[in-house]
Amino acid sequence: MIVFQYNPDTMTRRLQAQTLGGGEGDRTEAFRLKGAPIENISLDIEIDATDQLEKGDGLAGSVGIYPQLSSLEMLIYPKSALVITNTALLLAGTIEVIPPVAPFTLFVWGPQRVLPVRISDFSITEEAYDPNLNPIRAKVSLGLRVLSYNDFSVTHPGYYVFLAHQVVKETMAVIGSLNAVGSAAGSISIGG
Repeated sequence: MIVFQYNPDTMTRRLQAQTLGGGEGDRTEAFRLKGAPIENISLDIEIDATDQLEKGDGLAGSVGIYPQLSSLEMLIYPKSALVITNTALLLAGTIEVIPPVAPFTLFVWGPQRVLPVRISDFSITEEAYDPNLNPIRAKVSLGLRVLSYNDFSVTHPGYYVFLAHQVVKETMAVIGSLNAVGSAAGSISIGG
């Protein structure tokens, strides 16, 4: 689990509808959806060891924010033990080596948004260092591809995590619609 030190100020979400066809054709298919939209999220997070250094934190004093950066980076690295095993299998003449699987990653943005994601873009801008050149302040830009039930088998927990997210979203949409209807009804006046 990786907890952001500070909540990002902004988050950009891009959704692309998954529709059948793409133009000319059967008019009965114009509103058909193949599944959940493709959603991409981008955000910048800041990591800063200033408070920990001020309090005399030994870990921050010896390695800065390198552990936090490494935790994020390990989401896109295969485990070294698997790399070594695959290398040994290749040297032994194994014809097919299965590529490593990335860890199952959840992006939690409050209780209403828990999403299975895959990191698609990742950049780190290290902004300050201690005398030993350990990073003590950095900005991390993350691009996340939300994985929906379209991306998982029905036996994978990610299938159900996304489905639960969609149910929450549908509930929020109903609440928003009811609130809008109530506001509109309250603004209608009958007078003479």
